[in-house]
Amino acid sequence: MPDPDDVAAAIARNARELRGDRQWSLDQLATRSGISKGMLVQIEQARTNPSIGTLCRLADAFGVSLAQLVELSAGATVRVVDAAEVVRLWEGAEGSAGDLLVGTDRSEHVELWRWHLAAGDEHDSEGHLTGTRELLAVLSGTLTLEVDGEDHRVEAGGAVLFDADRPHRYRNAHKRPLDLVLVVVQPPVVEPGSASHPG
Repeated sequence: MPDPDDVAAAIARNARELRGDRQWSLDQLATRSGISKGMLVQIEQARTNPSIGTLCRLADAFGVSLAQLVELSAGATVRVVDAAEVVRLWEGAEGSAGDLLVGTDRSEHVELWRWHLAAGDEHDSEGHLTGTRELLAVLSGTLTLEVDGEDHRVEAGGAVLFDADRPHRYRNAHKRPLDLVLVVVQPPVVEPGSASHPG
C-alpha cells in the first residue's frame, strides 16, 4: 500500500491540476461539489484524509473517476499496478478494507476494487451518479447486498450486477471473512459538475 501521505499528496496535486485546467475558483468548485471551501483547501494542501463520499463528490464535480483523482502517477498505454501502489480508501472492523486497484477515464469511468469484510462488518454507500452500475464477484464467504432496503444473497463463486444509483450496503452477516472484487461503471458526464456522485 502506498503511504497515506503519498496518497494525500497525489489527491492534492490532481485536485489542483483539475481545478486549474477548468480555471475554477475554490468557491466555484465548492458550489459544484457541495464540499466546503475550507475542506477543499485542506484537500489541496494535503492536510486531510477525506472520506470516500467526499472524494466521490469531488471526482464527480470534475467529471472524472475516483481512480483518476487518486492516481499516483501519469497515465500510460499499459498501466501495471504493483501491490505497493494499491490505494486503500476504506477500512472497517478487524481488517475490513476497500482497495481501489485501478480505473480508467476513457468514455465511461470504470473502477476495479478489491473488498475484504470481516465477520459482521458492513459498508454503506449512498446512490452514485444516475446510470452507475456495479458488478461484484464473490471470491470467498457470502455477501448480503442490500439495495433500496432489499437483501440479495450472493455466495462464493457467484456474481451480481445492480444499478448503483440508489443507496446500497455490502454486508458480511456470517462468521467467515468475505472477499470480493467490484467493478463500478459510471456513464460519461456530459458537463463536468453537472451531477453529484456522493459515493
